[in-house]
Amino acid sequence: MNALKVELLSCTPADHIRGALGGMDLPDAELLPHLSYTFAIERISRSCSHQLVRHRVASYAQQSQRFIEVERLREHTVVPETASERAPDVFDAYIEAASRTYHGLLERGVPREDARFVLPNATETSLLMTMDGRSLLHFLGLRCCNRAQWEIKALADAMLAQVRAAEPGLFRGAGPYCYQLGRCPEGRFSCGRVQEVRDRYSRLALAEHGDSGSTRAASD
Repeated sequence: MNALKVELLSCTPADHIRGALGGMDLPDAELLPHLSYTFAIERISRSCSHQLVRHRVASYAQQSQRFIEVERLREHTVVPETASERAPDVFDAYIEAASRTYHGLLERGVPREDARFVLPNATETSLLMTMDGRSLLHFLGLRCCNRAQWEIKALADAMLAQVRAAEPGLFRGAGPYCYQLGRCPEGRFSCGRVQEVRDRYSRLALAEHGDSGSTRAASD
């Protein structure tokens, strides 16, 4: 399995917007909705993209399975670690069978838009995603959480690292909601490791910026 790839292609510079305000002091919370962040995302599964598009405040452009033939399916699937460790033969056999069925349908004249019905959720996909700053902060709060599914959590962590590098002032306190709020909002569904998680994201912020002023203190 190839590791997912994320690139922050463009963002609205916060300083540019502040400079246009003529000295008006706009709090970060009011500034964020006016900022835009566009990411190129590659090598995630269709299972992950299905979760991603549930964030309807974002705009998406996703690679088509309707018009683009999926070639070498085995080389372009995302394999969960649990499947790789516990049942690699079962998983691989299914992928091989799905690939044979898909190409068999194409060879018999079934259109790509119909042959794709047999493709698994493990199939890789690529997309562009654009979010405003406030929606992005909310996305990170939910998807960096320990309770998030592992693939979208890895995606959210990669996105967090890039927006922190681009706008450290705005995103110094970004991360899972327990880090943003100083408490876990999940109630009885909490992972029970709030302090550990907050310490981890504090250390990540320090490592990224090398400045104690660039991060929220883990014990605040």
